[in-house]
Amino acid sequence: MSVAIGAKLPHTGAVAAQGRVAEVAASLEQAGFDSLWVSDHVALPGTVRSYYPFEPDGIARWPTDTPYVEALIALTAAATVTSRVRLGTAVLVLPQRNPVLLAKQAASIDALAPGRLSLGVGAGWLREEFETLDASFDDRGPRFVEWISLLRSCWTGRPEARSEGRYTLPEDMLILPAPAQPIPLYVGGHSPVALKRAGRIGDGWLAQQALPDLDVPHLRSEIDIVHAAATAAGRNPDDLRITLRLVGSSGRATDVATHLAALEDAGVHEVVVDVDPDTDPAGERAALTR
Repeated sequence: MSVAIGAKLPHTGAVAAQGRVAEVAASLEQAGFDSLWVSDHVALPGTVRSYYPFEPDGIARWPTDTPYVEALIALTAAATVTSRVRLGTAVLVLPQRNPVLLAKQAASIDALAPGRLSLGVGAGWLREEFETLDASFDDRGPRFVEWISLLRSCWTGRPEARSEGRYTLPEDMLILPAPAQPIPLYVGGHSPVALKRAGRIGDGWLAQQALPDLDVPHLRSEIDIVHAAATAAGRNPDDLRITLRLVGSSGRATDVATHLAALEDAGVHEVVVDVDPDTDPAGERAALTR
């Protein structure tokens, strides 16, 4: 099976409260996972009123009153204790962040873990979080596209000056270190707009489904949309990496393994699973190779 197997790095809840993020990252690398991924929330409301796009009824039912180590800091901790695994965000809420600061932070992680960082980025859905960070919510789509361009420009080390748009840059600014190679940007989301953006401007698409409700034919149809958008933009669809985050998969490696062949056939390159670090991560990983 050529599908890579990544693990969702626990950086919330008990692992966060106990200061064990780095320890768990090292153990997951030792267990044989190919990559480690973090999610992103800076601030959460006590009661979520925004529409949650990953439930049919739009209601977020997970608890928000939990410790949540910031995504890039969690990856920095992981970078310092690992040497092989790739590191990624699934996904970072791009429009609520300062793009120049984010470019600097990502390039700095890349300096600690050369060539191992990928950024999954999404437009976001939680209006309350945007408001807390003093970021505009209603124009997040156009800013998402502009921020992608800004990140790539900043990663050259000498970004082009910008006098128009939502973010301006003065002349002759240096943002160093520059990554030795481009940091991949995987566009997340399942809306038609997000799928087309992934094909048009992303280095790949980052999908999410719940294991109990996994729908491979639907996933394949979404991948077809991504690929069609890439072709329409004059790009090679084969250059795009497709990553699937499977939520609700902790302790269910055997179930995940039964789907790997179908997922590979659908065009998925990597599957990211949930792992309980206090059970048997190595056993979970081994079960996913059978």
